[in-house]
Amino acid sequence: MATIRKRGRSWQVQVRHVGFPARSKSFSSKAAAIAWAQARERDYASTDDPTERPTGDSLTVGELLQRYQTEITALKRGYASENCRINNMLRHPIATVTVAAISSRHFAEYRNSRLRKVGPDTVRRELTIFRHCFEIARKEWDIPLAKNPLHDIRFPAPGLPREERLSEEGANNLYRIVETIRNRHIASIIVLAIETGMRRGELLSLRWKDVDLEKGTVRLHQTKNGRPRTVPLTPRAISELTRVDRQGENVFQVSSNAVQLSWERIRIRAGLGGLRFHDLRHEAISRFFELGLSIPEVALISGHRDTKMLMRYTHIRPESLSIKLYQLTK
Repeated sequence: MATIRKRGRSWQVQVRHVGFPARSKSFSSKAAAIAWAQARERDYASTDDPTERPTGDSLTVGELLQRYQTEITALKRGYASENCRINNMLRHPIATVTVAAISSRHFAEYRNSRLRKVGPDTVRRELTIFRHCFEIARKEWDIPLAKNPLHDIRFPAPGLPREERLSEEGANNLYRIVETIRNRHIASIIVLAIETGMRRGELLSLRWKDVDLEKGTVRLHQTKNGRPRTVPLTPRAISELTRVDRQGENVFQVSSNAVQLSWERIRIRAGLGGLRFHDLRHEAISRFFELGLSIPEVALISGHRDTKMLMRYTHIRPESLSIKLYQLTK
């Protein structure tokens, strides 16, 4: 039985089960806490009757994946989204195949069937989870596997990177509407996303003690890859932060969902088509390159460790290059 309580700024979960010691863990969001509790309860449920425990040839891919969900996924920062992804994977017929009978052919068929329903990037993420799951099972859980069946199949090629950019007219409309928003925190988050390239989660985790307006930097401790980084601020970013009221430890007192809902309304009002909030990060990185910053300098700001991925985020306007070529050759 799971008990979930809010303690300060975190959610604490405690799971009790007859015959087992109580287990507890804290999360930054209620959704992650609930997902972890549900995964733990499923883990206990599978061991209620010793005669029903999957062993040897009876262990299925789904049961292996559920163990991965409980022991590995639950420890990741992106737990909530990966947990949801795994729940979808568990509904596929491949989950019923035993580990003893699974082969590369099964995953090739899985890949082909999924590509008829979802995009290549989604399939790549799912196959990556399967691959890591089997690698953990083989190396750490003593599951008898001669090799990882995911090593012998082709992953779909990555989808084309999004090339959405803010036009000059679109940017003017966006800034005009942002100035009319009552919630100054939402407005500042949008401006800072364009000026700094920080992700939504990074902006929301920003604390005042990590903001140094004199040096023009902010220190991020909670990042996607788990590596803290210091982000330099543009003059406009510094000006925007000075407009934010200090109401607590965190710079912004809004939820991720509130930002997303507000962005959808603002996007429509500004006539920005299908531009996503995350595309503002693409916009910022592209602008950094257009300003003449080098790859190491932009990577330092964005936090990218892979140059190839950084390039997928970069969409320099050809007209900007034309102007630069004219200035260099005249």
